[in-house]
Amino acid sequence: MLILGLDTCLSSCSVAVLDGERVVASSREVMARGHQERLAPMARQVMAQAGLAFDRLDRIAVTVGPGSFTGLRVGIAFAKGLALALDKPAVGIGTLEALAAEAAGLVFPAIDARRGQLYLQAFEDGRALMAPDALSAEVAAARLAELSQGRPFTLVGSGAALLADVAPGAAIIAAEGPDARHVARLAAARAPGPLKPLYLRAPDAKLPK
Repeated sequence: MLILGLDTCLSSCSVAVLDGERVVASSREVMARGHQERLAPMARQVMAQAGLAFDRLDRIAVTVGPGSFTGLRVGIAFAKGLALALDKPAVGIGTLEALAAEAAGLVFPAIDARRGQLYLQAFEDGRALMAPDALSAEVAAARLAELSQGRPFTLVGSGAALLADVAPGAAIIAAEGPDARHVARLAAARAPGPLKPLYLRAPDAKLPK
């Protein structure tokens, strides 16, 4: 199964094509802004490197949040448009689940959500132990202790450094964002469906009164 994986939710833009478990081509750039301008050219570049036309794809996979409101909308809109144009199914993958795929065992993917909060979830061998949530650093630390029960674990993501002091024995993977290779792998075993953004809190931007 040929799957195009996409991620624009956080501080990187990532695109990958997988054929089953084999990575055919991939590209990833760290960026705080500019996802909208870079995503389509990167997708074309990766498909060219893979030697594939877009109509050869079996499905399109994209991260759906939590993350940057603008970034996740860029990825979802692109995936929706491509899926519609190609008449191919689309699969949405949670940002935290894709981050958790960076490590095995007990993994806590954590994203710095600003305003004193983290987006946090817990996985053990790929199985979710809690739903994604927006938590204060203090509550997140309590959740680590509750779910780990003294066992070793890995912190992954931009929020990992914010929890390092309360988890001195944890392994740290400071990923800027999910890797599209993991997005595509996870999508291979997921049923396609409507792409819906996952928002864990209201947007920072406010409409003028």
